[in-house]
Amino acid sequence: MRLVFMGTPDFSVPALRALHAAGHEIVAVYCQPPRPAGRGKKLQASPVQQAAEKLGLLVRHPLSLRKNEPEWADFAALRADAAIVAAYGLILPQAMLDAPRLGCLNIHASLLPRWRGASPIQSAILAGDTQSGVTIMQMEAGLDTGPMLLREAVPITATTTATSLHDALSALGADMALRVLADMPTPTPQPEEGVTYAPRLTREDGRIDWAKTATEIDRQIRALTPWPGTFTTLPDDTVLKIGAATPLPDTKHTAQPGTVLDDALTIACGSGAVRLTRLQKPGRGMMDADAFLRGQPLATGALLGAEQPDPA
Repeated sequence: MRLVFMGTPDFSVPALRALHAAGHEIVAVYCQPPRPAGRGKKLQASPVQQAAEKLGLLVRHPLSLRKNEPEWADFAALRADAAIVAAYGLILPQAMLDAPRLGCLNIHASLLPRWRGASPIQSAILAGDTQSGVTIMQMEAGLDTGPMLLREAVPITATTTATSLHDALSALGADMALRVLADMPTPTPQPEEGVTYAPRLTREDGRIDWAKTATEIDRQIRALTPWPGTFTTLPDDTVLKIGAATPLPDTKHTAQPGTVLDDALTIACGSGAVRLTRLQKPGRGMMDADAFLRGQPLATGALLGAEQPDPA
């Protein structure tokens, strides 16, 4: 088929590569413009742009599509059979949704209608869902409201992280996109019940409230690592990022939430405890708990999170 591909982050790259390898004619790739990155704030192309350029594909990265009628016309002039959209990052106006012969098909990282919106992977883990998945959806003007072409689930276990789920759904979405284009199944309306929304995440979502249960804090760490990251503070108010922890929900204690319970970095929660296993201080890399404790011993009884400045 004659396709336009629209995506920006790492999540989208396997689908782009799979469509190209399958022999589809990708007439243009749309992605977000290069952004400042790193300490030098040099402009850096998105993962999709980098992958597209390696494949020798035409790349377009308009700043906005809203009221951008020249871009709408250029998009229509591509005469695409379909546009495959995967985490592109810009809202498509109706003129662009209608331009391809088969419309615009979205690879969405959830089992719609659960977790429409910006953070479906993280939201599923935070909520304690037992499964996530990918839905290939015919796009329309509403937020992830279009009819479904294909929907497949993957399990969420007690050790699933945002990274592992991201990678699984990214690979699954690439495979499903190929199957949808081969078979073009009949669209099915989304169920009216079970609609939930996944909000856009901020750094503030990473603050650990030690009054929550060990299970809730474990989900928060697994869901929000690496972005936006979870954090607390040491007794000297130094921000401490947490990369991994082991939940101990059956641990009994009478300590104030946030209290260090032993020399193995077991921290009291509102119910149960968690043992921190990966940590990072400002200006340092993420390290295992043993390495952290060699340079920063924490006394039993110390209180974490009593003061919480902005981690930025």
